[in-house]
Amino acid sequence: MFLYREQLVPAKDHWAFAYEIGRIARSIAEGHGISSPLFADTGPSAWMTPVFPYFVAAVFKVFGIYTKASAFVLLTVDALTSALTCIPIFFIARRNFGLRVAKYSAWVWVVFPYGVYFPVERIWPTWLATLLLAVLFLLVLHLGETDSLWAWAGYGLLWAFAALTEPTLLSVLPFVSGWACYRLLRRGKRWVAPAAVSAIVFILVVAPWFVRNYRLFHQFIPFRDTMGLEWAIGNSGDSFHWRPREIGPWHNPAQWSEFEKLGELKYMAEEKQQAFHFIEGHWGWFARESVRRFVYVWTGFWSFNPRYLAQEPLDPPNVVFSTAFTLLMLAGLWRAWKRGGSVAALYAMVLLVFPAIYYVTHPEVYYRREIDPLMLILAMVAVTRWKGAPQDARVKSAGLPSAERVEEAAVARGSIRERGLAD
Repeated sequence: MFLYREQLVPAKDHWAFAYEIGRIARSIAEGHGISSPLFADTGPSAWMTPVFPYFVAAVFKVFGIYTKASAFVLLTVDALTSALTCIPIFFIARRNFGLRVAKYSAWVWVVFPYGVYFPVERIWPTWLATLLLAVLFLLVLHLGETDSLWAWAGYGLLWAFAALTEPTLLSVLPFVSGWACYRLLRRGKRWVAPAAVSAIVFILVVAPWFVRNYRLFHQFIPFRDTMGLEWAIGNSGDSFHWRPREIGPWHNPAQWSEFEKLGELKYMAEEKQQAFHFIEGHWGWFARESVRRFVYVWTGFWSFNPRYLAQEPLDPPNVVFSTAFTLLMLAGLWRAWKRGGSVAALYAMVLLVFPAIYYVTHPEVYYRREIDPLMLILAMVAVTRWKGAPQDARVKSAGLPSAERVEEAAVARGSIRERGLAD
């Protein structure tokens, strides 16, 4: 209710209404297919993968293009999607760390600032991707114990849907899948056939998108064609802000003119070439900025320059919150590692791999959101280490184990099973 009006600003023909996705969705709703992601009719596009633009286009068809009703529907769906993430959060935490951590994690997600604010601030597939990654993580925990071909086929299908929603999720696919296969190997179960079935299903589902791109652009474009621009945004020499405003065709008339003249693919290729040329001549700058981007992803800190803070006035409190959140996550990961290294390794792989591309290209405030649920679970593991529930006095006097001790014993037994020390 506070933020929906931000989607309805008429400047640049309602550009703020879902940005490139809004443009592509309008094109779909008007019968032109996935095309024209910016400010004019520039023809077919591979700027975005198809799932979310088609969903937004369906909303436009029913509730109108760039209308208040469509804004309410889309933001409500975003909020609901983010809220539903508490369900896989609960089951992941319960499976790995017990009921108490699961309850804390699910309830904290209800009021978690990033999970509440960002979904209703921007119409974008990030929040669906966050839910999908949490569900996939939960599924991986199950697949480490079963070689059912149907289960692994469903896993491949869900990964294909996730890839066509937000391709950045694919960075963790080989690692989490490899972890599940290793667990099957340790249990003496087949793993090659399940992995092959999963891969075949994945390829069959995403192949039509690849074929479509090849037919239209006469070259192989697996998911999106924007990587060249992503490199250019963060590697131009402008480091005043984590997202230089003048880089790219959105706010720079010269860049937009270049996009129109060259076309989407050639423009992206030229941006990539310029970015790599700059990096080759400025390795020291690139290394420093990569470290700076790493710090920003995990702490929210970029600069305390007064001119920068005038643009980002909420950065100081966010730095405190984001840094504390990261430290709690690390403490929880360490505790999980001491309890059972196998599951902790799975969390660590996702947390290490997923944001790595942003260190060398450029970050955004909402780019790390997909791994927030896993970070939150680990943070709650850290909190339960310091805050133990008081035991009932009668239980103590009778010398009987408390409910918390019974739960901890059950989790410990699970950890023993994970290490292969008992069946």
